[in-house]
Amino acid sequence: METSVKYMCVLAFLVCMTISGLNGVEGTAGYYGPCGKHDIEKEAEKLEACTYAAQHRRVPVSERCCTVMEKKVKNPACLCAVLFSQTAYNAGVRPEIAVTIPKRCNIVDRPVGYQCGGTFREAGNCSDHSETLQHC
Repeated sequence: METSVKYMCVLAFLVCMTISGLNGVEGTAGYYGPCGKHDIEKEAEKLEACTYAAQHRRVPVSERCCTVMEKKVKNPACLCAVLFSQTAYNAGVRPEIAVTIPKRCNIVDRPVGYQCGGTFREAGNCSDHSETLQHC
């Protein structure tokens, strides 16, 4: 009897650990946002070097900003979330200007034609998909 209780406890422990592992420790496996496990506001802080260039279209983009932006354009959904984050808004970032930064940095593998959700568009009309992160 004592042995079977021990095995039941071990089995219950293993079942609990398996369920926790499948759902994530806090049960958030399906909860991650566009930046994965990374907090959008913290990701926005990483683009601090781009703040001035994201406010003024004709300002040269710093090399540091281009380096950071080159990493961010690999996940366009995360970049869109960052550009529309509260942190970016508080910093005065203008998303319609910020989307020009990858092109101004001459990033070859930028997400041309990606749409962030239909709120703005850098280029003139919705049929033209020649710019980065266009929105209609």
